[in-house]
Amino acid sequence: MKRNILRIVSLSLVIGLMLTSCKTNDDYQLELNYVTLANGTKVTAQPVKSTSVDLSLQKDVSVSFKVELDSIIHPNLSGIGGAFNEMGGDAFVSLSAENQKELSNALFNTTDGSGLSNCRTAVGSSDFGLSAYSYSETPGDYTMEHFSIAREKSTLIPFLQAAYKVNPQLKMFASPWSPPGWMKESGTMDGGDKNVEQNILKKDPKIYEAYALYFAKYIKAYKENGITIDRLVIQNETDMNPGYPGNDMQPEEMADLVSDYIIPQFKESNIDTELWAGSFRGKRKDAQKFMSLEKSKNVTGVGLQYCPPSTMEELLENHPDIKIMHTEGRCDDGKNSMKQARKRFSEVSDWLNSGSENFCYWNIILNETSTSGWGWKQNSLININRTSGELTYNSDYAPISLLSQYIRPGDQSLVVNTPENKKAIAVKNKDRVVVFLENNEAMAATQNIELKGKTYAVNLPAESLCAFVFKNKA
Repeated sequence: MKRNILRIVSLSLVIGLMLTSCKTNDDYQLELNYVTLANGTKVTAQPVKSTSVDLSLQKDVSVSFKVELDSIIHPNLSGIGGAFNEMGGDAFVSLSAENQKELSNALFNTTDGSGLSNCRTAVGSSDFGLSAYSYSETPGDYTMEHFSIAREKSTLIPFLQAAYKVNPQLKMFASPWSPPGWMKESGTMDGGDKNVEQNILKKDPKIYEAYALYFAKYIKAYKENGITIDRLVIQNETDMNPGYPGNDMQPEEMADLVSDYIIPQFKESNIDTELWAGSFRGKRKDAQKFMSLEKSKNVTGVGLQYCPPSTMEELLENHPDIKIMHTEGRCDDGKNSMKQARKRFSEVSDWLNSGSENFCYWNIILNETSTSGWGWKQNSLININRTSGELTYNSDYAPISLLSQYIRPGDQSLVVNTPENKKAIAVKNKDRVVVFLENNEAMAATQNIELKGKTYAVNLPAESLCAFVFKNKA
């Protein structure tokens, strides 16, 4: 196989230097990192490096972003991540050992890579499995005698193991798209669009007991392969009946499954994996219904995807102590265009500023087709050509990588008062405050950041997403 070429299609990944005219006596040292999201440029993928500059005080810029250091949205973020899938694992293992290591560092290394920190995988097949499969293919195997993860040991598991080797602190949550087909009224994992009324678990205590055991077996089998499943999200997209693997699960059924079956099984199996409700979308208001149930107290939190900010705001207003996790970013259509990449910052901003503890991009890696086992294309951070070995770092890689480098586990998200139609993200820890701003115009722009009673003029390069890092001098 020929040597792989690292490249980014339609992406300029550059180092920014903010020009200033004066030094100030301030508590901060400023570092500026940015990625430009401009069409027509190809460069080798490299982590963004910081450049230290002096702060400049200025108050005559009309646009001003005021960071409220004492107004905390979330006290303990879990970071930025993405989703592992069988198709990506199949492409990953086609690479040489050298290029597997290089790719793993680019994605997961916390020192000189993107440092993805809170990621997702599927329990069995997702729509980006190579085909529908589960770990229990023998009908009526209530004791899971024939349970096996053997299929994934040659694809998905090596990809996950490589990520953990680079970042042992990586957190992982998992959710099933569908139970094994024999546990459902339809008898199949996929085809829910043709069997909507039967795309549900059989209403049988033996099925619920078997499904709880299935989850316990999965978590233990993964642990034996060096992969810790920190959180189990009970059902992906509870209100979906798609042609690919899926399962319609009402909030009441989920509450009973968790409380009466999974929790007792996990106690018996000495499993401490957190249980999260969801993942819920916004259309059927399943999250709100679930939280109205008494048994909702038996889960750690709620996983959401494809919800407007108002859904999170409503949940937090009615349940102030609720924990919210984002479970899936926008899929798009496989074009991996720069226009789509420019929308990522707005998407992440909506989730973090509405109370989510994280943002989870969808497909980390796809193969050269970007096409699911059911025939449609979606975006990914990276494509791998299994024949040539070529790696393509797609447009979304730039904003997700920059955000992940500076939104770290343990950070606090802060309120930012923004001008009309503008968005910003601010996070802090004991060492620094990071303010993210974007400039989608073809010309550079100067804007103000108000921080700790002072206003700083900052320069945003044309078509850029910027991370302004205010590091404590002390």
